[in-house]
Amino acid sequence: MALSRVPQSLQPRPADYAFDLAAATSAVVGLRASVPEDAFTAETLGTERAGNGVVISDHGLVLTIGYLITEAETIWLTPVVGPPVAGHALAYDHETGFGLVQALSRLPVPALPIGNSARARVGDPVIIAGAGGPQHAIAATIVAKREFAGYWEYVLDEAIFTAPAHPIWGGTAVIGSKGQLLGIGSLKIEQGEDSPRERGSNALAGNQNMSVPIDLLKPVFDDLLHHGRPSNPPRPWLGFWAAEVENRIVVVSLTNGGPAQRAGLRERDIVHSVDGEKVHSLAAMFRRVWACGPAGVDIPLKLEREGRTIDSRIPSADRSSFFKTPRLH
Repeated sequence: MALSRVPQSLQPRPADYAFDLAAATSAVVGLRASVPEDAFTAETLGTERAGNGVVISDHGLVLTIGYLITEAETIWLTPVVGPPVAGHALAYDHETGFGLVQALSRLPVPALPIGNSARARVGDPVIIAGAGGPQHAIAATIVAKREFAGYWEYVLDEAIFTAPAHPIWGGTAVIGSKGQLLGIGSLKIEQGEDSPRERGSNALAGNQNMSVPIDLLKPVFDDLLHHGRPSNPPRPWLGFWAAEVENRIVVVSLTNGGPAQRAGLRERDIVHSVDGEKVHSLAAMFRRVWACGPAGVDIPLKLEREGRTIDSRIPSADRSSFFKTPRLH
């Protein structure tokens, strides 16, 4: 797979760190996944996905961002030294966004120790490492720790935002000053001209990466490892994408065959309230939906459609029930 190209001016310098930079970054491997064309996520996420993963155990366990491996039929892991190794998708947690892959052959790289993301502070220096060693990593800074809501029915209470941005962000490792894993890269956030600029004067410096804090893995790790999903009941899923437009929640897209489409929701519907409570942000709407009960519960919505008020009730679903189950080859 093609490795990320990072300008030399943005690369971390070994002399700046008290740990072995080459060893720490070598724990990041390239990840390529192939998904069947008839998979539920094929249309939105594609059938060929590429990014990164982080080796977190000496037994070849790799942590990545889950959208890379959802419904994956084949997975290949490429270490900084040696041939690619086949992998198997063990788990994907919708709530955190983490995914776990088990290497099916030995990965000749050291595991990256797990850190404590709660102790990380805004202003702390970090390394955002992609596959390929220090030349494919960025010396960055934590610029924010704040709530993040994604239109795909996803909320983090406190995501990690770093700058400059890594060009191949999916599954990157956020490495702290002690050489420990603080988070896993999820998105690149485009920034306006008024955003603060970090090292460098190129396009990478004007954007940020959003990463999932590693502390979210700890409560669910054993369940993901042994059962492929958390033990708590799955959250209700509605199957629509929404956006905040002038303090209003607007439906922008419907998942084909999903609960919202079957219940008659339409694009450009405006969501005023969920179960009797007004909502003005994506995070508030999703949290109110999840508070209604586990997957399968009916979700009452009050909508506005072409100036008319409509009451709707959506029978929710378990999102994972729409996905193909990974098979061990």
